[in-house]
Amino acid sequence: MRTTQKKHAMNLVFCLAFLLALLVAASGSMAQPAAPDASPGQTGPGSAAPSPSHLAAARALVIACGMSRSFSSTIPEFMDQIGSSLTQTRPELIHDLNAVLTGLKPEFDKQADEMVDIAAQIYVKQMSEPDLKSAVAFFESPAGRKYVETQPAFLTEVVTAMQGWRGKISTDMMTRVRAEMKKKGHEI
Repeated sequence: MRTTQKKHAMNLVFCLAFLLALLVAASGSMAQPAAPDASPGQTGPGSAAPSPSHLAAARALVIACGMSRSFSSTIPEFMDQIGSSLTQTRPELIHDLNAVLTGLKPEFDKQADEMVDIAAQIYVKQMSEPDLKSAVAFFESPAGRKYVETQPAFLTEVVTAMQGWRGKISTDMMTRVRAEMKKKGHEI
């Protein structure tokens, strides 16, 4: 159950960070319309590759909004899972396994950094460079840093609340469907 909550929390982190970034970017775009050639989403087939500064802004957003810490935390979580799994039945492996995992950690930390680059590439497709910079500015502001800082606790509470809410909606919906189907002569 705890792992499922973590997965839901990570998904919510990505969604909330992305939505907030889009809202911040949209408010910046409303105030200063972008030039026609600076629109987001223009990195598809037939378009120019994003500039290094556009990629840098996207990467900065992935880091500033806290998304990168989700990627980084995946490495120790997987290492803990592997360690627990292998040593449950073979406790004599603990010392050597810890040495192996410690030695492999830098290699896999680089893979977490690759995910930051992948997320940046996705942002580049969705947002213009000025919008990305506006979003980064928000996340680097005191309010933005507070937003990022409060996300883990906030998301834990939201996931818990959402589980109760989903159960209630499911029950209420089935009750209403049964009632409406009964009116049509069907017992469910």
